[in-house]
Amino acid sequence: MTRSEIWRVEKYMRNLFRLDTITLVERPKQTDSVEVMINGEFIGVVFKDEEDGEVSYAFNMAILEMDLPPAPASRA
Repeated sequence: MTRSEIWRVEKYMRNLFRLDTITLVERPKQTDSVEVMINGEFIGVVFKDEEDGEVSYAFNMAILEMDLPPAPASRA
C-alpha cells in the first residue's frame, strides 16, 4: 500500500469509528497490508485487494475469547 492509501484508509477508519488514536503502520515484509493499532496496541490488519480494476480494503480483527468479559449469569 502506498503512503497515500495508508493515510486515506486511516482517515476513513478514524472517522468511521470516531477514534483519533487509530493508526495504520506499514508491515516490513508485506506490501499489500498494514497493521491497525489503537494507542500503540495491535488490533488487526487491513489488506488491499485489487481485482478486475477494482480496489478494496478488508479489515481483519481477531478477538480472543480470553480477552472477553465474563458473560452475565442470565446469558451463560
